[in-house]
Amino acid sequence: MIDPEFIERLIKALDESSLDSLEIERGGTRVWLSKSSSQASVMMPAAAPVVAAPGVPLPVGAEAVEPEVPPPGFASTDHLIEVTSPMVGTFYGAPAPDAPAYVEKGTRITSGDVLCIIEAMKLMNELESEVAGTIVEICVENAQPVEYGQVLFRVDPT
Repeated sequence: MIDPEFIERLIKALDESSLDSLEIERGGTRVWLSKSSSQASVMMPAAAPVVAAPGVPLPVGAEAVEPEVPPPGFASTDHLIEVTSPMVGTFYGAPAPDAPAYVEKGTRITSGDVLCIIEAMKLMNELESEVAGTIVEICVENAQPVEYGQVLFRVDPT
């Protein structure tokens, strides 16, 4: 977590500069401050609330954030591996329209298994898994356009 005194120094430096906004990330904590916004924001991971040291107030406009508590029976998704598109193209979950899908939710995969096809410029590119695990989510629909870096699958490596 970023030291509250450091945040206060950032606010002072922003006020004294010609900058309109400032964003900094340290140790997994990201702070964004802006002069033009009606409120400064402090953004933290959901599991880490903004906590001021005793006697040190929170930055102006920032509010303490309570960590989200998952409902009973809810499993954390922090351990999931995201398989992303290596290119811009069209996602196809099967080798042909009448063929079964390469993978479905719950399919156990190993490294090297074909997950889908990305069509780019009339070329069919098979996307092979680089991890072993179980498909827990397919994030795109068949024949949907995809962007470079877009999440296609979430895999549970356990």
